[in-house]
Amino acid sequence: MKKHIRFDWAIKRLIRDKVNFGILEGFLSELIGEDIRIEAVLESESNQQTENEKFNRVDLLVENTKKELIIIEIQNSHELDYFMRILFGISKAITEYIKEGEAYSKIKKVISVNIIYFNLGQGEDYIYRGTTQFRGIHANDELQLSPSQKKLFGKESIADLYPEIYLIKVNQFDDLAKNTLDEWIYFFKNSEIKESFKARGLKEAHEKLKVANLPEAERKSYERYLDNLRYQASIAETLKFEAEEKVRKSEHLAIAKRLKASGASVELIQEVTSLFREEIEMV
Repeated sequence: MKKHIRFDWAIKRLIRDKVNFGILEGFLSELIGEDIRIEAVLESESNQQTENEKFNRVDLLVENTKKELIIIEIQNSHELDYFMRILFGISKAITEYIKEGEAYSKIKKVISVNIIYFNLGQGEDYIYRGTTQFRGIHANDELQLSPSQKKLFGKESIADLYPEIYLIKVNQFDDLAKNTLDEWIYFFKNSEIKESFKARGLKEAHEKLKVANLPEAERKSYERYLDNLRYQASIAETLKFEAEEKVRKSEHLAIAKRLKASGASVELIQEVTSLFREEIEMV
């Protein structure tokens, strides 16, 4: 077992406590590039607690001191429609945290942070950031807020109003920590915090997220969580293997059919395709 607790389990059980906010604040500050302070952990229908509920992903919704909503989600298993689930999570947070009858100007800014352990989309980088901008079709100018709108919203740009999305593709990280944000991603990937790391929040995480510090009941719960992850990984690997085998068998059958039509012997077809005689005779 690794020396430190996996971040996905820690964020569900330990980092929700106010005494540990410094860990999450450190990570978010390194990611977003500004000083992030957490006001409170918010409850929503997606914040489920027990290890049997959605154990393959973790949702945490917090509000910072700027009254922005920050969604932190960790996803271990592959989801083809994950981009749309990000959109759903943002939309849900927006609608849950505006009071009935309030003006649209009261809609909270949402920052969606997604730490994923599977290959999503196509791209070479391991950190992606998405914002909303409006550009003129003809003049290619960027649409700006008017002075009155800046005063109303307390923001400088339209992108500051709209959701901001971060995607961290952990498995695509090469384990070379070139800066303090990379140190966090190294931790996400390896459940290890090196003594030399300087990133905000990691020193606190190094002390508080040690497996050895867990009470016996919590340690057993953590071990069960790891078993669940291994089980999910095994299922995913099996499904992938079976799908590849099905494609391979289909290709071999097509080759056998062509060889058989050309008059090749069953023995030759077996040598080329590794099919059984009975399979060859049926094509």
